[in-house]
Amino acid sequence: MDPGELTGILSRLILGALASFLAIMLWSRTRDIAWMFIIIGTIMAYAETVFSVLQHFGIAGGIIIPSALVSALSILLPSLPTAFFIAAFAVMVARKYQRR
Repeated sequence: MDPGELTGILSRLILGALASFLAIMLWSRTRDIAWMFIIIGTIMAYAETVFSVLQHFGIAGGIIIPSALVSALSILLPSLPTAFFIAAFAVMVARKYQRR
């Protein structure tokens, strides 16, 4: 693994962990459904990052995580954050047009 690749992996993990930590801190303070979807999307994005790192190092797909689960997660995890962001934006748009 070259230093550039290691730097990329570490920055994604550190920044994703920080974003997830702050999202969890916000979760306890908000009850707004749109913000909840944004928070869940952020946490799912970090879960996808961690899973892709595990795949890169060969941990996912080995003995620890069965291959069938790996293939299902490989399909679902990249799409889930975007789906939650779409849901949040749809809620906000619906609110905007409902007030008129």
